Amino acid sequence: MQNKDILINILRFIILILLQVFILNNINFLGFINPYLYIFFILIFPFNGNKALLIFLSFLLGLCIDFFGDSGGIHAAASVFIAYIRPAFLKFSFGVSYEHDSIKLGKSDFIKRFIYIALMVIIHHVILFSLEIFNTDHILLILKSTLFSSIFSIVLLVTTMSLFSRKS
Repeated sequence: MQNKDILINILRFIILILLQVFILNNINFLGFINPYLYIFFILIFPFNGNKALLIFLSFLLGLCIDFFGDSGGIHAAASVFIAYIRPAFLKFSFGVSYEHDSIKLGKSDFIKRFIYIALMVIIHHVILFSLEIFNTDHILLILKSTLFSSIFSIVLLVTTMSLFSRKS
């Protein structure tokens, strides 16, 4: 990574934490729908970047969200898991393009981008809400929270990615 990329990622990291903590964590539609934009950092981290660094930064990102939300490490666990399995979802969503390191997320097909975002968000939310509720008696609440928060987060992430993608 070049110095410019490092600076951009540091700024993105800080801005996403502040946005999540001070604005998005205060949005709570119908008591259980909450958008999670902070995973945007994990989604768009450079694909040819260091995988161990991504997992470490994902842990720090989740830990910061946990610290401010007093949530006991659930965001860190969910973030680390999706950072760890991100290569599998990239390969599933983009196929051969991922294997040849030729993915440009802003220039890729909308369907491929949407599948990638949706898979990552749904897995993140399943882990997050399963750890938060941690009771199989409330499986319907876990599924309901996962479904509706995932829809809201996916719409927010797709919109954000569309707004900030570089088109040439």
